Amino acid sequence: MTTLNTSYIKRKNRINAIFHGIVLMATFFGVMMLFVLMGQIILKSWGWLNINFLTSLPSRFPKKAGIISALVGSIWVIAVTTGLALPIGVGTAIYLEKYAKQNRITQILQINISNLAGVPSIVYGILGLAVFVRMLKFERSILAGGFTLALLILPVIIVSSQEALKSVPKSVEEGSYALGMTK
Repeated sequence: MTTLNTSYIKRKNRINAIFHGIVLMATFFGVMMLFVLMGQIILKSWGWLNINFLTSLPSRFPKKAGIISALVGSIWVIAVTTGLALPIGVGTAIYLEKYAKQNRITQILQINISNLAGVPSIVYGILGLAVFVRMLKFERSILAGGFTLALLILPVIIVSSQEALKSVPKSVEEGSYALGMTK
């Protein structure tokens, strides 16, 4: 009986090692292809990438064209998104984990938040277009983009913050209460 188990375990270990090697080679291949593509992009764009490209406005003449307006706009959208989604998401997670009573309503809310994390981004884009651009008349603005992206990442922030709060050991939590910390 034991020889059967040891031969079975040895065979499973060989299969596991082979599969591990295949997965490792596939990962290595993917990373190498990423480096090759990034290297090609850098080599082909090296002559165009200079300080004027980063500080000039867009132009129809390639030698004068720059990306400063797109760069500043992206930074503003990120700032609006972060400033809106982070406090709301973390606050919601703290409320749901520490203060909300565990009843049917909070269970439904948890399920809906988890489901919203799996909604495709195009649906959020259409929602942002309908609500922020058309209904609230934000037009094509940084606010409309920032609010839409905040809605997109809000469920992810809530779920990950809840998991982070759940991972705090009970002893650390009780120790902080003993030192005068509140919920």
